[in-house]
Amino acid sequence: MTDAPGTPPAPDPVHAPAPGSGPRDAPLPYRSAVLCVLFDAQGRLLLLHRRKPPNADLYSPIGGKLELDQGESPTACAVREIHEEAGVQVSVADLRLAGLVSETAYEGQGHWLMFVYEVTRPVDTAVVEFDEGRLEWRHRASLEALPLPVTDREIIWPVFWRYRDRGEPFAVHIDCRAGGIRWRVEQPPADAHDAWQTVLDQTQTPA
Repeated sequence: MTDAPGTPPAPDPVHAPAPGSGPRDAPLPYRSAVLCVLFDAQGRLLLLHRRKPPNADLYSPIGGKLELDQGESPTACAVREIHEEAGVQVSVADLRLAGLVSETAYEGQGHWLMFVYEVTRPVDTAVVEFDEGRLEWRHRASLEALPLPVTDREIIWPVFWRYRDRGEPFAVHIDCRAGGIRWRVEQPPADAHDAWQTVLDQTQTPA
């Protein structure tokens, strides 16, 4: 049906903003990546003290972006990144999909979908430093004293430990728009909820 002459066109119900949401934000790129959690025989974590953005000068798990133009799977990406960054060869059977982390407007630069993998056997690596930064083995208890991205400190690591202890995969969504950080667990179903939690302390290092 066409609109009557002289009347403005009806809004597109698919693309119109939700009531009260205001104008749409400018589009940002959407990227996919893996985070890889590795332990050694002492139970220490392998962390990268990053030299480059994002998260320069902070500690994070190793990982990297999927080669989307090659149709790379998340698991194949994890195998590749672990070998490239840590010099460790793992098979797909050594990997457990611990969870999914999606982020809206991280640092205002882009959206992310990250697949969190854990290597299920102890590993060792002789690689200490490469172009992305320095690899260090760290005990879990030392995380509190390390400079970490605020989303890692307040959300990703606590959620990872919670569901690792329970032997369940998780999905968590983080919304970084408007200079704030809010988040919610979306899987497993028993823990999923519509209410958002807010991160109040947005400093990168411990107080």
